[in-house]
Amino acid sequence: METKEYNFKGVKVSGFVGLLLLFVLIGLIVFSGVTNIFPEVVAPVVAVAIILLCCGFVQLEPNEARAMVFFGKYCGTLRENGFWWLPNPFYVKKKISLRARNLNADAIKVNDLSGNPIMIGLVLVWRIKDVYKALFEIDSQTMSQAQGQVTATLNSTMRAFENFVSVQSDAALRQVAGRYNYDENSGQNSGTTLRSGADEINDVLLETLNERLAIAGIEAVEARINYLAYAPEIAAVMLRRQQADAIIAAREKIVEGAVSMVKMALENLKKDSVVDMDEERKAAMVSNLLVVLCGDEPAQPVVNTGTLYN
Repeated sequence: METKEYNFKGVKVSGFVGLLLLFVLIGLIVFSGVTNIFPEVVAPVVAVAIILLCCGFVQLEPNEARAMVFFGKYCGTLRENGFWWLPNPFYVKKKISLRARNLNADAIKVNDLSGNPIMIGLVLVWRIKDVYKALFEIDSQTMSQAQGQVTATLNSTMRAFENFVSVQSDAALRQVAGRYNYDENSGQNSGTTLRSGADEINDVLLETLNERLAIAGIEAVEARINYLAYAPEIAAVMLRRQQADAIIAAREKIVEGAVSMVKMALENLKKDSVVDMDEERKAAMVSNLLVVLCGDEPAQPVVNTGTLYN
């Protein structure tokens, strides 16, 4: 998205030069008051000059910026760290932090692709990328004064950005969660799910967030889903379904193993000529072995003292 931000190109000098001028003017006032050499009009003029000179000082720490506004006109963004003095005292210097911030969003209830209600939350790392958009494309300054403050402080302005990011992250999370099923059993779609495709989902979520936050000059550095569960009203039902799926899978494995063991037993009996059984006796033996191998409870042995032959 196109940006209107550019670096401040106005006159600026080291702040220590401004301090030197300030000390000179203060010394001039003191000298004038002691000696009465200068006319009385000099002292007020010098005092006004001192006040205007002090308005030109600006200090920038790492990852801070100042948007320079001259009587309503944007004049660029000052990003160079250090102590500066601007000869023009009428610049309004809007301070903004460029440092990264965290957002740990509370879990919200959404519907997945199949319509199942789920609870999902995210953790987001974001920062200001475009100062012009952040200050002038959204109404961050009015939002920062919502608590009755006369002027917007840096903390209140950043809280306004946090509120904007929170609302947009909620919308992005709902949008992304609605594209996928919760898991493989939630619907007919066997593609990526919220549970199995964590990396892909996080990439899509990050892209969606950046599309929504671009208007405010905010960049989402990292976004990850940190909470995922079924909504309480269907959690018990889904748990029983998962338990049933697990039981079915276990039974299939048990039956597969039992059939293999029965087959091996019959082959070994025939190979070693241990006993010669007709088809009816084989069927009875297979039935008994399957009952023993597939049963949940230990089998009770029954001793047959008869003969296998009629």
